[in-house]
Amino acid sequence: MRTRPEQVPGRRVAALALVAVRQELVAAQMDMPKMKSMAGMTTGAVPTIPPVTGYSVGQEILFLHTEASDPDIAKILTDMMGSAVLVVPSLATAPQEMLSRVYVCYQRPVSAGPMGPLGFQPDVFEKPPGDAGYTPLRNVVLVTWTDSNSARILKSAADVRDAISTEELQAEDSGIVVNMPMITWPGGQR
Repeated sequence: MRTRPEQVPGRRVAALALVAVRQELVAAQMDMPKMKSMAGMTTGAVPTIPPVTGYSVGQEILFLHTEASDPDIAKILTDMMGSAVLVVPSLATAPQEMLSRVYVCYQRPVSAGPMGPLGFQPDVFEKPPGDAGYTPLRNVVLVTWTDSNSARILKSAADVRDAISTEELQAEDSGIVVNMPMITWPGGQR
């Protein structure tokens, strides 16, 4: 007996999304004259979201903060960037397979080099676009140096994990999820 896509939980969502896309395409095709007449319309100023510098796989990247599961983090990011970061509490309940880690250092400013969003080292991302398991939803892992005199810039998740395994860094899962889509990444950009 063959299982229909809508009988498998993950496939059901995919099937519903595909139906919705097909419906939009059909509606768009039926409305082509109307769409062509709207082509010259402008809606005023287009809002911008300022990019943030981070690191992934040893290289500098640019990313955005768009939504956060925690209202305090959303406010910090909104105030810092001057662009609204929306509070979406349900992000914290996203299944693990929908999440990837971002390592956020919150201990002390690094005297040389770029600063991250919280005033410390730039965030370090695992799994950029093109890697298996890429997702823009990031589980925030807070890291601090065990000995602040050994603090240095780390540019890859592997470097962070190595520093955790040698106990140079302490890591704490914050339970916070932030939507952080990348604009540029090693070997690509939008």
